[in-house]
Amino acid sequence: MRLWPVGSVLALTFAVAVLVSAAVFYTGWDLLDVRGLKPEPQIDSTTLFDLVKLSFGVVAGAGALVALVVAYRRQRVDEDGALREATRLHTERFTTAVAQLGDASPAVRLGGVHALAGLADDAPTQGLRQTCIDVLCAYLRLPYIAEADLPTDDDEARHAYLSLRQVRHTVIRLISDHLRLAPNDPHSWQGHDFDLTEVTFDGGDFSAVEFSGSRVNFAGARFSAGTVTFYAARFSGGSVNFGGARFAGSRVIFNGAEFSGGTVNFAGARFSDGTVSFARSQFSGGRVEFARTRFAGSRVTFTGAQVSGGSLDFSGAQFSDGTVTFTRTYFFDGTVDFADAQFHGSIVNFTHTSFSGSSVAFTDVEFSGGTVEFASARFADGTVSFTRSRFSDGMVTFSHAWFPGGTVDFTGADGVAPIGLVPPSGSLFPTGLTLPSAWYSAPS
Repeated sequence: MRLWPVGSVLALTFAVAVLVSAAVFYTGWDLLDVRGLKPEPQIDSTTLFDLVKLSFGVVAGAGALVALVVAYRRQRVDEDGALREATRLHTERFTTAVAQLGDASPAVRLGGVHALAGLADDAPTQGLRQTCIDVLCAYLRLPYIAEADLPTDDDEARHAYLSLRQVRHTVIRLISDHLRLAPNDPHSWQGHDFDLTEVTFDGGDFSAVEFSGSRVNFAGARFSAGTVTFYAARFSGGSVNFGGARFAGSRVIFNGAEFSGGTVNFAGARFSDGTVSFARSQFSGGRVEFARTRFAGSRVTFTGAQVSGGSLDFSGAQFSDGTVTFTRTYFFDGTVDFADAQFHGSIVNFTHTSFSGSSVAFTDVEFSGGTVEFASARFADGTVSFTRSRFSDGMVTFSHAWFPGGTVDFTGADGVAPIGLVPPSGSLFPTGLTLPSAWYSAPS
């Protein structure tokens, strides 16, 4: 404990008491508008008795201050002793639970997982709770192979795998259950850090959890099989990192998720041989990064998503040999960046997408060998830039696209003009649409 010497504390307490008394006396003096003191050449017995009582009151007040300081210090010492005892008991239980996690029996390991979760709930300090969470996350980071990698006709290995899978999914379930609790719940784990670096997920339910005010790290994680759902999850006020994650052979659902007020990073992630859905997700007031992400051989959908007041970054992303859908997505009052992205050998669909009041950049993008559809898209009250983009060996279509009051700039673009973009000769040229001279003959 860091307690000051009792002599110093008493001296400081008396000094503060004198200053407070003087301040009160001066305030009363000023409020009563006192001009001076009436001299008393003689005092009677009543006044003398009042002075004696005042003296005893001062002495009693000083004694009360001393008693208060001593009682406070005693309370601090008692609380510190109770905390040390609680910490000692916690450490004993923690040692037992960790030993259970290392047991060969799956049933004993399950008991250790539940014991650690209970210890986190009962932890006397936030630091001790974080330690329990760190151990549970570390257990998930232990080497783990997917079911498809098991040797064939080896029943013993399969039974061991299924037992380990049960323990791991219990850890995921307990983490999710605690992240669904309200922040003011004494058992809520919101605000704590979760290190899930390079964890292999072959299933798990994170639906309706809330990652807020903390660091959650899925960097290098592998979503290899099964279904992992983040349905209606909330990512706010913290940092969530999926950088370098691999979404391969699994179904990952972010439907209805909310990304607001923090940073969510998918930079360098790879989406291949699986399905990832961000349908009806909301991106607002924060930053979500897909920079240098590779969408190859997978199906990724942002259908019905809304981007408002935040930043969505696809700069340097590669879209190849897969399908990415932005159908009926709404971009308004935010920033979306596809600068230096490459669209080749893939199908990317922006059909019925609305670009309104936002800034969307397809600067230096390469469209080649694939299909990108902006059919029936709506460009209004915002800026969409295709500056220096290249259109070759693929099909890009703007059929029935609307340009009511927005700015769509193709300055410096080259290659074959997208289908349905250049108005027919003699028709009204949309206001705000800028095309290279090679794509149309300027009206006289």
